[in-house]
Amino acid sequence: MTRGFRPLLRGSTYAGALFAYCGALVSLPLLPFAALPALAWPSAPEGVRIVLTVLVWAVLIGVLGLARTTRRVLIACARRMLGVPLPDPVAEPTRSTAPARSTAASARSMASARSTAPGSDRLRTPLWLLAHVALGWAGAQSAVLLVCAGLLLPGGWAGAEAGVSVRGWSLRPEHGWQSWAAALGCLLLAAMLCLAVTGALRWLAPRLLGPSSAERLALAAERERALAERNRLAHELHDSIGHTLTAATIQAAVAGEVLGADPEAARAALRSIEESTRAALEDLDYVLGMLREEQTATAPPRSLADLPELLDRLRHAGAVVEPELAGDFTRVRGTPARAAYRILQEGLTNALRHGAGGPIRVTVTATPDALRLSVVNRTGSGGGSGGGGSATTAFPTSGHGLPGLTERVRLLHGEITAGPDGPDHWRLTARLPVRVPA
Repeated sequence: MTRGFRPLLRGSTYAGALFAYCGALVSLPLLPFAALPALAWPSAPEGVRIVLTVLVWAVLIGVLGLARTTRRVLIACARRMLGVPLPDPVAEPTRSTAPARSTAASARSMASARSTAPGSDRLRTPLWLLAHVALGWAGAQSAVLLVCAGLLLPGGWAGAEAGVSVRGWSLRPEHGWQSWAAALGCLLLAAMLCLAVTGALRWLAPRLLGPSSAERLALAAERERALAERNRLAHELHDSIGHTLTAATIQAAVAGEVLGADPEAARAALRSIEESTRAALEDLDYVLGMLREEQTATAPPRSLADLPELLDRLRHAGAVVEPELAGDFTRVRGTPARAAYRILQEGLTNALRHGAGGPIRVTVTATPDALRLSVVNRTGSGGGSGGGGSATTAFPTSGHGLPGLTERVRLLHGEITAGPDGPDHWRLTARLPVRVPA
């Protein structure tokens, strides 16, 4: 039963008409204040005083619409009573609450939203209030008259009579079927009036209560910032957790194979698993800290300074790593250093997942203007699609690794290539522009 009455309370024609009539009633407390100037001018003609009262009343209603709280309340009511999908107003960020992790593009969009906001945007809520009140009063008075006529005409109660006069031609229904037809017409007109008032409000709501041009820019900037942040966190989780699980799986397999024959090697593999998972937990805590918008993360992101530790974990997993380091890459800091570490980590992880054994050659070359990275591994006679590693272990892959690396490098205006290198090798190379401090 409740389900049947739900349309009457939300988004229906009757709810929209009720919304308009309530808006008219809410404006009544302002009427005594609007009448004060007319009362202070008793010598003015009655028509002038009426016009003055209406004008002052309209000004008071418009001033009420300038408050931000009024706009929020009107949007919430219009959403519920009219069924119009209206987003909440976007609060303009202050200097102290501006997101510290916003991207440069998001910041530019926010600045553009503030600078291009037209002054007429602030007048849209007062215009909505005036239209709301005007439609409410016109609709309420007309509907009351029509409903009363529809109820009184059939029986001639209270001596009610109806007539239509056009250019000297008049029609006055007599008691009987004519009065009933006139009453039915009045009721139909009252229903049509409800439809018209609700339709007008639904047409005006998106134009006067919907997001302004500045708010649309702010919403777009916020979506852009949120998507960029989610994308970055997804890359962090994929790189750190994916690499750790791959290495830990291989190390656990090695430990199980040599547990009886070489307990020392098994213990070394288990220690490597412990170190790998501890590093992954630190990365996970760092990402969760960013998700919770904590001021300080629990662990810094990995950079090229952590490359020796990464290579050691791979050696504990049984991989043969042949690093070739040229230049003082430890002096590369900031975003290029973090991106370089993740690129090498993804390349080495792919080598563990898909390779066919053999040495993995890792090359890092730092020059004054660029950082060059390379990971080459053997893929076997069947080729490969992303790296080398254990030929005996199958790993499910999401396919997001290389596209994620490509996006990282593109954001840094670098270059990346990945593909077969000869009949049985796979090569991943990247070049990141960077300036090494002198």
